[in-house]
Amino acid sequence: MSQTQAIAERGRVIGLQERRLGRTVLRTYRSKVDIDNVIPNERQPRLGSKEDEELQRQIEANEGLFEPLLIEPHPEQRGKFRIIDGERRWTNSRILVSQGRTQYREIPVEITDRTLTDEERLRVWIYIHRQRREWDAKEKEMVAYRLVELMGRAGAANILGISVRELDKLVEIFELSEKFTGLRDSGAAITWARELNGLSKKLITSSVVDAVTRKVGQRRITNSKDLRKLRAILPDPVAREHFLSEDGDLESAMLRLGSAAKKTKSGLAAELESAVEAMRRVPWTTLAELKGDGNILKKIDDAEALLKSLRKALS
Repeated sequence: MSQTQAIAERGRVIGLQERRLGRTVLRTYRSKVDIDNVIPNERQPRLGSKEDEELQRQIEANEGLFEPLLIEPHPEQRGKFRIIDGERRWTNSRILVSQGRTQYREIPVEITDRTLTDEERLRVWIYIHRQRREWDAKEKEMVAYRLVELMGRAGAANILGISVRELDKLVEIFELSEKFTGLRDSGAAITWARELNGLSKKLITSSVVDAVTRKVGQRRITNSKDLRKLRAILPDPVAREHFLSEDGDLESAMLRLGSAAKKTKSGLAAELESAVEAMRRVPWTTLAELKGDGNILKKIDDAEALLKSLRKALS
């Protein structure tokens, strides 16, 4: 009797239950297995470290895993199982066992009655993770990137149920997030990358990306939403140059908006703008004091006549 047949027979004795996970229907049963008989999946969609001290504390507080791992019969190693979902739980339980907490050696599992195909395994994992809070927070871009590595763009888009164009955008954001290093919360890199990717593609040059990631790493930009100010800064040559400099930041760059336009104005246009600005700066209290002043009123009449004459000449 093969391993799969033996497991299926055991499942019939215990009582298999059906689980519909999206388009895939699984027949599974609950059990406990030794942690060393469970092997991680080499084609795991989630990237990065699986070690988590907070999860270890939760395991100890609950006196074991609260949620069983979903596993399948290993296709090549008899008596072993491969993880479909739950690698972080397995990793951190294993750490506790290595520290002498042998009570966590036997872990609760849900075992499928057969080994899944690669596509089924990925679909099941994605279906489970889409129900969790982490999916929208930080996982979907990472998973899109990983799926492209595993099965190409068309296959990844099909598994995720999105267009290739939508997939490419997720991959772009993940690749951008990898440039944000040294953050206190590594998961926040996706949030920063989403904001930066929301800018016009014409504005996001390599020098802009380098400047943003450097200033974020230096804590000179602390709120990801502040990156939206770059929509005004980057099209302005003076403000942009200042932001890209070592000393520049978002706030000081905003103060330089319009500087280029002011520098290019000369002659009559500049004189008129200066006069208008000077009049605007006169306080209302001063105007009240000058009310009825014949000398001021005469100058206003002269200015009005001059402006009318100027308009007529330029029309």
